[in-house]
Amino acid sequence: MRAQKMPLDFGGEEAAKAFPSRLLTAVVIGCVIFQANEAIEVHIGKLSTIVVLNGTDVELPCTFASCMDFKDSIFWWTFQKNQTSEESKIIHIKLKDKTPHIFPSEEYDRVTFIGNIKEKNISLLLADVDFEDNGFYTCYFKNPQEKNQEANASLQLRVVSELVKVDNTVTVIILAVIGGLIGLIILIFIIKKLVMFIIKRVGKKKKECLVNSCANTERGHYGSKTDLKTPRKA
Repeated sequence: MRAQKMPLDFGGEEAAKAFPSRLLTAVVIGCVIFQANEAIEVHIGKLSTIVVLNGTDVELPCTFASCMDFKDSIFWWTFQKNQTSEESKIIHIKLKDKTPHIFPSEEYDRVTFIGNIKEKNISLLLADVDFEDNGFYTCYFKNPQEKNQEANASLQLRVVSELVKVDNTVTVIILAVIGGLIGLIILIFIIKKLVMFIIKRVGKKKKECLVNSCANTERGHYGSKTDLKTPRKA
């Protein structure tokens, strides 16, 4: 008696129908875990130290990044005369449904918020700076949507009476020397290619002349033998 083959069953139609929903659930859970572990960030730009002329205005740049929604986030700036002194709050910004509510400090009446929360920009403008403004400015960001994670970044402001012009003579000389060397290498390469081309052409012409000369010599040699034969007398 032959054994009857039983069809393999992996859950049938019910499992096939449930697969998309299970996959979607797994993807959502993975995204939530990833976002929960993703740290928020604050950036103050490329320069960690800003040098500004006394009596002018200066922008204190700051941007933030967050994978989660930041509709109820909190931002604030602090000032520190030196790294050992206490921080004093300059400005406090609280979002309510992504609408910023700005609370400037009365002590820093020359500070204006010039950022754009929608563009994740919380920069400040410090007007009419003086030497008392020398110090460290720190930008803070706190997001309740990311388990109240907090991030900050600091920059140093240096107020000077005169901006020192940077002498770029050495840099210009170095760049000129490098450019000259590169040009010389290119010129040598072109001359080498040209010389090789001329040598190749001259060699080809010499070869053609040699072949033609040999052919003419052979034809003259055979002709001279024929001419040297004396006719027989009748």
